[in-house]
Amino acid sequence: MSEYRDVQSAVRTEKLRIWFAWLSGAIGGAIICGAVRDVAYVGTGAQILWAILGILATITAVRMSNALNRRSNAARRNVLGDDM
Repeated sequence: MSEYRDVQSAVRTEKLRIWFAWLSGAIGGAIICGAVRDVAYVGTGAQILWAILGILATITAVRMSNALNRRSNAARRNVLGDDM
C-alpha cells in the first residue's frame, strides 16, 4: 500500500507542477500582450500568437495530466491485485 501512496503523491505533485507552469505562462503572456497592445501590428500578432500557444499549452497540459492518471490507475490496480 505504501507504493501506491508514493505514486499518488508523485502524481499529485507533478499535476500541480504542470498546471502551475500553465498558469504562469498564461499570466506572463497576458502581461506581454498588455504591454504591446498599443503597438500597431505587433500587438495583434502577439495576441494571435498567445492565443495559439495557449491552446497548444492547454492541450499538452491535459494530455500530460491524463497520462499521469493512467499511470496512477495502473499502480492502483497493481497494488489491489486487479490486473487483467
